[in-house]
Amino acid sequence: MNLKQAFKMAIKSIMASKMRTFLTMLGIIIGVCAVIVLVSVVQGSTGSISDSIESLGANSISVSFTGRNSTKYVTYEEMQEFQSENAEYISYVVPMMSGMGRVKYDSSNITVSVTGTNEDYLSVKNREVTSGRFINGIDIEKRRKVAVIGSYNVQELFGFEDPINKQIKINNEIFTVVGVLNEISDSEEMSEDNVIIIPYTSGRLIFRTNRIRSYTVWASTAENVETATDMVNNFLYSKFKDEDEYNVVSVASMMDALDEITGMMALLTAGIAGISLVVGGIGIMNIMLVSVTERTREIGIRKAIGAKRSSILSQFLIESALVSCMGGVVGIILSIIGTSILGNAMSINAFPSVFVMLGAFAFSAVIGIFFGWAPANKAAKLNPIDALHAE
Repeated sequence: MNLKQAFKMAIKSIMASKMRTFLTMLGIIIGVCAVIVLVSVVQGSTGSISDSIESLGANSISVSFTGRNSTKYVTYEEMQEFQSENAEYISYVVPMMSGMGRVKYDSSNITVSVTGTNEDYLSVKNREVTSGRFINGIDIEKRRKVAVIGSYNVQELFGFEDPINKQIKINNEIFTVVGVLNEISDSEEMSEDNVIIIPYTSGRLIFRTNRIRSYTVWASTAENVETATDMVNNFLYSKFKDEDEYNVVSVASMMDALDEITGMMALLTAGIAGISLVVGGIGIMNIMLVSVTERTREIGIRKAIGAKRSSILSQFLIESALVSCMGGVVGIILSIIGTSILGNAMSINAFPSVFVMLGAFAFSAVIGIFFGWAPANKAAKLNPIDALHAE
């Protein structure tokens, strides 16, 4: 019997027991679907987090002070002096005074993320002003109460009005709108478009403190980030003498940490994949063993009329592989649907890659052949005389 005939007989046998075939495939369907969905969601989540981190800028170094009850802190003037002394490695030091504020305009009243900063904010955050202007050195020096607002706030506060030169209240302090930031997301309430930028010197009125609790340090080049990070750490240690008082994190180190986490998740996913498909393979083996037992007389007749051992072996192996591959195809189709639903629910760009789908399909075929070997071998070794006497 040639390969074509073996395929025809395997398909005929599969179609003769549709419910059994479905139950046999079920483990593979669930395994393949679970593996692809898990991998796709992990990749989508990682990509989303990676994009968010990269949007901070490859040269960015975040500095924050954690010792809230400490009397020690670093002033902006000290940070400026530090930057001037290390200008070869550090281009900017940008103060960040952040908090939530109640903003009012006429009858509109919203909660907004307010950031007190300096004129270098646009450079380190990769933002632009689409209308009006940004805060400048004179605003900071004279402690002017001026504000640059995000696109979400324009819609919520002003509707179709031009916001430039309009007065708003931030925590009951009157500020004049001088500019509008470019839109970078979908204008949802908690997005980066829901922000108001003011001079850090005016921010002291809003936040009721002179302390600046965080800075963004911008390295001169991406290659200098590691050196600049070490410089910042050394400078802060000389001030605090306690590493627990501050935290210095570069975008590069965050990406390294993300890569490490992604690697661990990939291993975990691979483990789940292996277990899921092995369970499916065991299911195929058990059902095929039952099938061999039920078809013992058929096997005996075929052997009695001259069927070779290799023909019996190949037929059952092909049958097992076909069932597994069919389960793989159904699992891939369901995974595409499941990934799409989960991606939309989690607001991430998740879709199974061709590589993942082909890999899952190939693995399902291997599982079918591997776990189909024992039943196929049992069928091939049956003694025709004993098989013909089987009930």
